[in-house]
Amino acid sequence: MQYGYFDDEAKEYVITRPDTPTSWSNYLGSTEYGAVITNNAGGYGFYKSGAQGRFMRLRFNSIPMDQPGRYFYLRDMESGDYWSASWQPVGKPLDKFKSECRHGTAYTKITSEYEGIKSETKYYVPLGQTFEYWRLKVTNTGSKKRKLRAFSYCEFSNQWNTTQDQVNLQYSIFIVKGEKSAPNMLRYSIHENLYIQHQKNPAINDYMSEWIALAGAPMTGFDTSREAFIGTYGNYKEPAAVLKGECSNSEAFGDNSCGTVQADIELNPGETKEIMVLLGIGDANVEGKKTVEEFGTFERADQEFEKLIKNWHSKLNSFSAVTPDEDINHTVNMWGLYNCLITFAWSRAASLVYNGERDGLGYRDSVQDILGVSAAIPQEAEERLVRLLSGQFSNGGALPVISKDFEAGKQKMIPAEKFRSDDCQWFFNAVPCFVAETGNFDFFNCVVPYADKGEDTVYGHLKQALLFNLERMGKDGLPCGLLADWNDCLKLGYHGESLFVAFQLRLGLTTYADISKRLRKNDEADWALSERKKLDENIQKKCWDGKWFIWAIAEDGTVYGTQSIEEGQIYFNTQVWSVLSGAATPEQIKTCLESVKEKLATPYGLMLCAPPFIYASRDIMSSVVYLPGIKENAGIFNHTQGWGIIAEIMNGNGDRAYEYCKAALPAAYNTKAEIRQSEPYVIGQTTYSTYSKRPGNTRVSWLSGAATWNYYSITQYMLGIRPQYNGLLIDPCIKHDWDGFKVERRWRKMNLHIEVKNPSHVSKGIEYIEIDGKRIDSSTIPAELLKDGSTIIAVMGKNALPVENERM
Repeated sequence: MQYGYFDDEAKEYVITRPDTPTSWSNYLGSTEYGAVITNNAGGYGFYKSGAQGRFMRLRFNSIPMDQPGRYFYLRDMESGDYWSASWQPVGKPLDKFKSECRHGTAYTKITSEYEGIKSETKYYVPLGQTFEYWRLKVTNTGSKKRKLRAFSYCEFSNQWNTTQDQVNLQYSIFIVKGEKSAPNMLRYSIHENLYIQHQKNPAINDYMSEWIALAGAPMTGFDTSREAFIGTYGNYKEPAAVLKGECSNSEAFGDNSCGTVQADIELNPGETKEIMVLLGIGDANVEGKKTVEEFGTFERADQEFEKLIKNWHSKLNSFSAVTPDEDINHTVNMWGLYNCLITFAWSRAASLVYNGERDGLGYRDSVQDILGVSAAIPQEAEERLVRLLSGQFSNGGALPVISKDFEAGKQKMIPAEKFRSDDCQWFFNAVPCFVAETGNFDFFNCVVPYADKGEDTVYGHLKQALLFNLERMGKDGLPCGLLADWNDCLKLGYHGESLFVAFQLRLGLTTYADISKRLRKNDEADWALSERKKLDENIQKKCWDGKWFIWAIAEDGTVYGTQSIEEGQIYFNTQVWSVLSGAATPEQIKTCLESVKEKLATPYGLMLCAPPFIYASRDIMSSVVYLPGIKENAGIFNHTQGWGIIAEIMNGNGDRAYEYCKAALPAAYNTKAEIRQSEPYVIGQTTYSTYSKRPGNTRVSWLSGAATWNYYSITQYMLGIRPQYNGLLIDPCIKHDWDGFKVERRWRKMNLHIEVKNPSHVSKGIEYIEIDGKRIDSSTIPAELLKDGSTIIAVMGKNALPVENERM
């Protein structure tokens, strides 16, 4: 079943049926002033923090879905009929109500047609501002004059702390005030007396306020009391004021507030009129007044929208492709990178599932997020990398979360039992990726403070990351899992050993040795390689189970992930990371990847493990709390799908990599959206596997490490345009029957035109490359041969050039 289509030229996803299986959402604004909005105008807004700054209320996990939101109600003043400009919340029959939603780059447009009236609502937050526009354009498509009344609606929180707002009712229902403050403006205050005191005591900062203003028409009525507008026994579908036909000009004094302005619109046949709501943070008499004076015209609103589009599209133009597969094109040219950029900005803080309890930057996730955005926003990527490096303690471990008020050098060392084993190992993916992208090799010499005390170069931080794990090895010579490795459900005991982290450590040692040689620190390179040799011996001695690598070794010596046990026999991560890290022998690579195909591959993606856990002790495997086939219990954890694609590509198997890519690619489900249910334009955290009763269903969309690894595996491994320290590697691995593809790539401020030709229909292997008509017999193009506008033609064939990877 299909609910919409991709409009790649406009960089939009167009939802043509509003009754989507789940709410399909988008993001507005920034982390300073942010908003989540759905295809039916549901969602919420917050200031700086999804948990501590939630000024607009949403009821999570509710029925009907995603209510309340940012609504316009329209009422025909002659017939008394009414509807909402978005299909919900009124929900008129779809044989009479036509709706289209266009989710774009930090804006959403909803168009509807009902009973001779066409409306278009556009929502966006201007760049760098702390207010949002709701623009309503109404057209009379009928043959008679129409008299309409429009009502806006949103529900403000009583207290911006979401727990206080929704739980502490003996306090929060007594602190809100709403009033009319100007002919076309409403004012809302929380802790009004503190605002009065604020004039004499500027240190008081617990005052919270919002404002809402109307432009384009007089405000003929208003409500600031939710109970007055909705009715004590009313609902969003049938609000009392809309049923009655007019607001009561209520002024909230305690209880709950809402943002309702009323405007009258008369339309001759064929006539169009527009009104506009501005809603923002701050006191109406100060920030509100100033904002409306500067931004309250349609001309200025148009300018701000164009600036917004230009800003976002410039980032998305860092990489575009034309391939034989439209689903890959949709992903590469818009939604894959946009998903990465939103995830980079918001971490795991705010969505329709994350409601603010994960405030700040989750350490390991945020380090990985760098991989997806280094080309698009290199300056921001560098700033984030430095902030994350400064969240590393002097012992090499890391803070689990970098909070918004984090200050390097002033953090108290966390208890030993709170450290996770994988956190800083992700730097060996992210830092080389960033350096290769920018060409700033001197970044390794930049001095960055530690979280607790002292400072070191980036290179020194990388060594501390290695030492952290090397100094915490188990009895079998593998890194201890500590509180957790990447899989938080695995509880091995503090001294249990993680093979996954062992493979990460091996990659880290290899990467560190390579960097050391380039910095002419040969003693350090020799040290790293000697440690790698010892680790390799320990891996081969204990961790190969005949057909695949084991999962882990518990503190008591129990081995998990072997053929001899019934549950969780095979673990996905250790198979693919044995390839990614270079630890597996050629025969082991062949065997373990075949085991992945046989035991973990499904039509919807690769399962994290199999069979599921039912009887395992929760003390060891906490994923047993999940139903079989969901999340870490034999579910398809989408974070890992890119690793499976990369492993097959490193093994030269383009057909299988393509198969795995398509199985988990959101766009591939656009014509069968009822299977995935989640948005077909962005990734989700987890997909139900064939062990569940709902295989293919996907949950927790947008904010996931899956976004980065999905985009990264396609652009840098499948399409194979992979920056190196000294040049640009062209090393695609594609479906063998592709004739080739084209890529536009921005790299080191140069716009490059790349065409890959595949006349021999091989999956992998470049025979030669031409740069601006000059042939080179190398798969890596030296940076000095490239200039802005260079044309690169790479020809694939059976007589492939050797490839020397500088980094994974």
